[in-house]
Amino acid sequence: MEYFAHQTAIVDAGARIGAGTKIWHFSHICSGSEIGENCVFGQNTMVADSVTIGSNVKVQNNVAIYAGVQIEDDVFLGPSCVLTNVTNPRSQVVRQSLYEKTLIRRGVTVGANATIICGVTLGRYAFIAAGAVVTRDVPDYGFVIGVPGKLKGWISRHGHPLGSPDPEGIMICPESGYRYKEVEPGGLACIDLPEEDPLPENLRTGQASYESFKGK
Repeated sequence: MEYFAHQTAIVDAGARIGAGTKIWHFSHICSGSEIGENCVFGQNTMVADSVTIGSNVKVQNNVAIYAGVQIEDDVFLGPSCVLTNVTNPRSQVVRQSLYEKTLIRRGVTVGANATIICGVTLGRYAFIAAGAVVTRDVPDYGFVIGVPGKLKGWISRHGHPLGSPDPEGIMICPESGYRYKEVEPGGLACIDLPEEDPLPENLRTGQASYESFKGK
């Protein structure tokens, strides 16, 4: 199965794109980029040369992914979020050989209009709230809000904030029932499913709205 590109999209020769990926209106995939399988690129998106993107990545409208950014599997980039690659850009100073690396690890969500300052790592399944500005590394399952972004707490793989731990340090996702526990140094881990394992089939489709789980 080949990838799909809308007739208005531009895919440069030399770009490598996995089967099942869809590239929509007015998007540009540059030569030298590498994209995995079953990804979706919304309208007016751009992937620069040398960028690597995993499989099952969802990129919403108006997102530019610049050189220096590396994205693992199962990442969601919300509409008009911003990724940068130079901390101190100047029009008169050429820094194309000094692009800073930004690593977005497996399962991360970046909300609409959030900004990721370059040189950081977003840990596995981290959740960046809409409009937040991230200036430092985020641990696995970290929930970041605000400007500048601050760690609000922890969030489950299903995208639910995790409440206070029980006496054994366990926090439970209200949707999946999976248990989570803080680990050293300053991160979180799922007790019931390794971070690199895919969700089982019965947990891949949401059955109730986010609001229905609030307060649980």
